[in-house]
Amino acid sequence: PLDHKEETAAAKCTQPCLGESLSISDLECSLCIRMFFEPVTTPCGHTFCKECLERCLDHRPNCPLCKQSLREYLKAGRYSPTVLLQDIMLATFPTQLAERRELHRAEMAELSNLTKNIPIFVCTMSFPGIPCPLHVFEPRYRLMIRRCQESGTRRFGMCIYENGKSFADYGCMLEIRQVELLADGRSLVDTIGRQRFRVLSRGHRDGYHTADIEYLEDRKVSGEELQELQCLHESTYRLAQRFCEHGDLTSRHILMQHGPLPEKEEDIQASADGPTWCWWLISILPLDPSYQLSLFCCTSL
Repeated sequence: PLDHKEETAAAKCTQPCLGESLSISDLECSLCIRMFFEPVTTPCGHTFCKECLERCLDHRPNCPLCKQSLREYLKAGRYSPTVLLQDIMLATFPTQLAERRELHRAEMAELSNLTKNIPIFVCTMSFPGIPCPLHVFEPRYRLMIRRCQESGTRRFGMCIYENGKSFADYGCMLEIRQVELLADGRSLVDTIGRQRFRVLSRGHRDGYHTADIEYLEDRKVSGEELQELQCLHESTYRLAQRFCEHGDLTSRHILMQHGPLPEKEEDIQASADGPTWCWWLISILPLDPSYQLSLFCCTSL
């Protein structure tokens, strides 16, 4: 008769190995037809890559396979990984899983470049150092904002629309400070302007615009020219202060919305984009966006 250890060994010999009973196609996402990456399972029991499911839910709150409503799932905003499936993939196809992770890392690295194929939000004028609150509801921009967060850059370009072109030749990099996700997938995004840029070439990625860019930098001056610039800077700042102090109800409302006039900076040429208070003033004055843009692309303070 067999003892207990021999019985166990015999049972193992007759049971097929997990790797033999599974193939790579059993572990493929039905949406991207690639091995699962960060697999999540919906309440209706279907599994997808987290990113693939999020992209589907950007368009419609239903399961991509059975069409069951996922409104409550979307509302919760939590996509917990299917741990058992991750463990099975690691145990059965470690090499392929490593390759899939490497592919994802390469895609993230490509999205992290801040001069090549940067994402462009075509909407409004934005300025260096000035907050720019956004309401994001279009599927393409939901995807864009998610990618900016996941890649770690938390940055994208903002340009206004221009006739004859998909967007203007100049724009401002925005940095995401906070994202408030709403129950239906829309979001309120708090951003602030960073560097100005000039568009070198235009492109597309998954529905949203992209651009290769170069950053703008104000021309530095010295000597008499700097003294003259300093005097002009002081007198303009005083005018801005008077405007804020004696403005009518309309301008008071604008000040409440945009905050107070920023303080003067010690070195007026320290920033490549010039003093923040200048951009604050341009953003609150009732100027046509095309005129704001002509001031925006100047490299002379």
